Amino acid sequence: MMLWRSVVGKLWFTILLLVSFVLFILTIMLLEFFENYHINELERGLTDTAQKIARILDEHDRDVGLEISWELVDDVTEVVIVTNPNEIYYSPKGNESFNLPTKYFTEDADLQKVITEDKIVKKMSSFSEDKDNSKDQSKILIIGVPLKDTTSKNGAVYIYQSLEVMQETTSSTTKFIFLAAGVAIILTTIFAFFLSTRITAPLRKMREAAFEVARGKFDTKVPFPSQDEIGELAIAFNQMGKQLKFNMNALSQEKEQLASILSGMADGVITFNNDGTILITNPPADRFLHNWYYEQDEDNMDTAAVPSKVMELFQQAVNTEMEQVGEISIQGRFWVMIVSPLYNNKYIRGAVAVIRDMTEERQLDKLRQDFIANVSHELRTPIAMMQGYSEAIVDDIAGTDEEKKEMARVIYDESLRMGRLVNELLDLARMEAGHIQLIKEEVEVHPFLQKINRKFQGLAKEKDIQLGLELGNKEVCFCFDPDAMEQVLTNLIDNAIRHTPNKGKVTVSEHSDDRGLTIEVKDSGSGIPEEDLPFVFERFYKADKARTRGRSGTGLGLAIVKNIVHAHKGQISVQSKVDQGTTFSLFIPRNIE
Repeated sequence: MMLWRSVVGKLWFTILLLVSFVLFILTIMLLEFFENYHINELERGLTDTAQKIARILDEHDRDVGLEISWELVDDVTEVVIVTNPNEIYYSPKGNESFNLPTKYFTEDADLQKVITEDKIVKKMSSFSEDKDNSKDQSKILIIGVPLKDTTSKNGAVYIYQSLEVMQETTSSTTKFIFLAAGVAIILTTIFAFFLSTRITAPLRKMREAAFEVARGKFDTKVPFPSQDEIGELAIAFNQMGKQLKFNMNALSQEKEQLASILSGMADGVITFNNDGTILITNPPADRFLHNWYYEQDEDNMDTAAVPSKVMELFQQAVNTEMEQVGEISIQGRFWVMIVSPLYNNKYIRGAVAVIRDMTEERQLDKLRQDFIANVSHELRTPIAMMQGYSEAIVDDIAGTDEEKKEMARVIYDESLRMGRLVNELLDLARMEAGHIQLIKEEVEVHPFLQKINRKFQGLAKEKDIQLGLELGNKEVCFCFDPDAMEQVLTNLIDNAIRHTPNKGKVTVSEHSDDRGLTIEVKDSGSGIPEEDLPFVFERFYKADKARTRGRSGTGLGLAIVKNIVHAHKGQISVQSKVDQGTTFSLFIPRNIE
C-alpha cells in the first residue's frame, strides 16, 4: 500500500502541513513585529536625543551647548543644528560622506514644518553615499525637533540615522527564526510519523478483527493496551462483537420463537407476496385451506389456490393500502379474515391474512340471546303471579281476610324474588365489567368458617341433614374480602343443602399450604350429569329444571361465585357423579395483591 493512501501517510502529511502553515504565519508575524519594533525604538531614541539637544542649547551658551550635544551622539547618528538659514552646525563624529546637504533641510516641505509649524517631524527617506551610483541607496530616518532658543526663533535640531544597522539586526533575527522553524518542521515530521504509527498500529489490528467478525467469528477480540480513545475504540469493538453475537443468537431464537408462535396460534396466518403467492402458513391456516379444498370437492385442487374471498380482500388491501375485513363460511363454520398490507420501507411487498374461527363467538351470541329470553322467562312468572293475585284482591275474589293475607304474602314473596333476581343481575354485570371492589383484610380462617357453619345449622336440622366442618391442623390467617367470601360459601352451602335429600350429609373442609387456601363443599345429594358440568357456572343454567322449582333459585348464584373467586385471583372447580354427590373446590392464592 502506498504511503499516501495509508492512514499513516495522511496523518503525517496533515500534521506536517498544519505545523508548516502555523510556522509560516508565525514567522511572517514575528518578522513584521521585530521590524516595527526596531523602527519604533529607533524613532523613540532619536526623538529623545533631539529633544535633549534642543533643551541643552536652550539652557546653555551656544558653544557649551554644542559640546554637550556632540557628546550625546554616537558614531552612527548624525545631528544637524539649524539656528538660522545662514548658521548650520554638523556633528563632528559623523561620516562626512553621509552628511546631508543644507538645502535638504531648508527646502524639504516636510522638514520645514519643524520651523513653520513648530512641531516634531518624522520622515523616512532614501540617500546614496555614492553620487555616481543612484541605485545604491540606503534608507535613513530623520527626526526634526524645533529649537526653543530665544536667539534662534527659526531654529531646529535634525537628527538622522541609517537603517542599515537595524536591517542587520532584523536579518539576524530572521535567520534565527527560519532556523528554529526548520528544526521545528524536522522534529514535527519525526513526531508526526511516530504518532501516526502509534495510532494506526491498533487500527490495523482492528481492521483484521473486523474481517474476522465479518466472516462470522464474533468471539474475535482486539487488545487495548492504552487507555486513550484508541483503547476505548478497542473496548467498544469488543463489546460490539459480543453484542453482535448476542443479537445473532437472539435473532435465531426469535426466529424459532416466531415459528413456534405461528405453529401454536389459534388463529390462522397466511403470508402473501405482492403477486398473491402464498409464502407462509401455520397449522390453523392449513386446516382452513384443507376444509376449503374439501368443500370444493376437487381431488387435484392446486394447493397454492386460496378462496376467492381471501384473494379479493388481498387485492383490496394492496390497492388501497388499508386493512380489509371479511367473513366466509366453510363446512358450517364461520371465519373472519383480516388482511393487512406488508411494507418494505415505503413500498408494499405483500400482505398477511389473519383468519379466526368465530364459530364459538357466534354460539356465544346465541347464548346471549338465550340469556335475554331466560331473564324474560324468570321475570314473567313472578310478574304473572303478582298480577293475578293483585287482581284477585282488587276484585274481592278473596272472601276472607285470611285469604287476602295469603294472597298478599304470595305477592310479597314474588316481589322479593324479583328484587333478588334484579340485584343479582346487577352484581353479576358489575363483576363481569371489572368494577368489583374487594375490601381485603387479614382473616382468621377457622373462626370465619365456624361462623358460617353455625349460620346454616338451623336450616340443616330442618332438612334433617348433617352439616360438618373439617378444619386443618394449624390456625392460619389469609388476606381476602370476608364479606365476598362469605357470599361464596353461603351460596355453595345453601345449594348443597337444597339439593341434598333428608338424612344426607354436607361437609365443609379446609386445608392450606405455601401456595394458598383450599376450601371444599361436599354433599351427598343427587349430583349433576356429566354433560352439564361444563355449564354449571353459566348464568340461568340449571342442570335439572325440575329439581330447583319452588326453591327460589335464580340461576345466577354460581356465576356470581365464579366472578368473586376470580377477583381474588383464585380458581373454582366442580366434580360430581349422579346419585353420589357433588364437590365444589375453590382455591385462593396466598398472595392476591
